[in-house]
Amino acid sequence: MRRRDLAGMLLTPQVLAALQQAHEAAGNRDEAQLSYFDAAMAAEVEALAAQILPSDGTAGAKEAGVIFFIDRALATFDREQRPAYREGMAMVQGRRKEMFPASASVAALNQVDGEKLMRAIEKTEFFETLRAHTLMGFLGHPSHGGNRNAAGWKLIGFEDRHAFTPPFGWYDDPRNGERE
Repeated sequence: MRRRDLAGMLLTPQVLAALQQAHEAAGNRDEAQLSYFDAAMAAEVEALAAQILPSDGTAGAKEAGVIFFIDRALATFDREQRPAYREGMAMVQGRRKEMFPASASVAALNQVDGEKLMRAIEKTEFFETLRAHTLMGFLGHPSHGGNRNAAGWKLIGFEDRHAFTPPFGWYDDPRNGERE
């Protein structure tokens, strides 16, 4: 069997349609793709993550889709953190109600009140877990759910390339090592 014949058998219209659907699903990150959080909890966690990495003239946690990384982490490789999020969010909601009794949710707090709430929880284990997940989602590979449009990479100047060439310098000169 020739390679061309094999390729023709593998790339049937059904296979190509399935590949296209998978590609579109991977690029379409919306509420329907949340695996662990419901929409309300996702909005609350996203509001907290946006306080950790705000959008101050550059993309922040919200624009980078960090919530999708956190959701995927809790649904897959970091399942053991689920209790930390359940208990941590209950603690955050309690503090919010205590500090801002008229507020409806963390996501509804204004910037100043959101910062006050973050200062009130910043010494907790939950905050550390959320901060770590936020940074991982912001700087990790986009295929893991966050870093939408490589926002984190653009901020730090990282270029995702398959191969890097060394910078030109004395060690690249083939004459180095030769003594005259």
